Amino acid sequence: MKSQDKKNPSLERATMHDIASRAEVSLGTVSHVINGTAPVRDALKKRVLQAIDELGYQPNHLSRGLRRNRTNLIGMIIPDIMNPFFPSVVRGVEDMAYKASYRLLLCNADNDVQKETAYLNDLRSFLPAGIILIPSLDHKIPWEGMAPPVVCLDRRPNGWKGDSVTVANEEGGRAAAEHLIAMGHKVIGIVRGPSNVVTAEKRVTGFLKAIKGAKLSISPEYIQEGQFDRESGYACTLRLLNMLPRPTAIFTASDLMATGALSAIKASKLKCPDDVSVVSFDGLAFTELTEPALTSIFQPSYQLGYTAARLLLDRINGEDFPPQNLVLDTELKIRDSVRRI
Repeated sequence: MKSQDKKNPSLERATMHDIASRAEVSLGTVSHVINGTAPVRDALKKRVLQAIDELGYQPNHLSRGLRRNRTNLIGMIIPDIMNPFFPSVVRGVEDMAYKASYRLLLCNADNDVQKETAYLNDLRSFLPAGIILIPSLDHKIPWEGMAPPVVCLDRRPNGWKGDSVTVANEEGGRAAAEHLIAMGHKVIGIVRGPSNVVTAEKRVTGFLKAIKGAKLSISPEYIQEGQFDRESGYACTLRLLNMLPRPTAIFTASDLMATGALSAIKASKLKCPDDVSVVSFDGLAFTELTEPALTSIFQPSYQLGYTAARLLLDRINGEDFPPQNLVLDTELKIRDSVRRI
């Protein structure tokens, strides 16, 4: 009677030891090929990759993470996956992380603090190497200063003492106001973002500082608060258009709100910029295709994500410098939605 064949590791979960045996190389060589931790000669690398393919090997990140007390995962929480601003930010994070052999785990908080907090706690159980957080609202992060390292991106909550990467929101708001003032507008309406979101607060603060510097004023009723979406941009703009005197120009705190504003202007039998000028904030690619093309404050979304990931990787690699607050510049993109009075 023939002896029982040795169990084929491809029929169960293959291990790095199985790969080393199949490829006839050392375990260290297999580790270097899988983790990219050291160069491996092409001939050996080819044998290892062939063994991986034959055995159907899948690395167990959590098991490896338990041994090292961290995985090669980077957690990222964004406030609204439907907002077209955030995909470019995420892409910047993912590109930088992938280049450094880390993988991104993405969560969507729906601008809900409770959901965001739950995701933060859940992510920690996966032993991520680090977390990038775009906070939903201006609130205290529940485990500031604890492991793993956290970088706040786009929005820096008041009182946050850790690393952050943002854009010059106040300066951008100021530039938007200065452009409208230079074009002769004096009766101006604002469609602002939520008052409990720090970026929205800074944009309107910068705008109003420029208005005050030009010895102009905006009555409170001409400042309508929305939710960074098209629907609230539409509703807020309709209210502004029904005021007397009617604004000759409107500043919206995001490009999505601006698309709502353009629809409201059209629904009111008015034209932009002939009757009402519009300047927005974000500078997303689609604003070149709106009718008219939107004048907007451009913020470098991809660079935001890329810079935040690079800062986080420095922390993961043990860099011990003081907390960083990196601020990227904004830029006024002049197109067709503002006319001179």
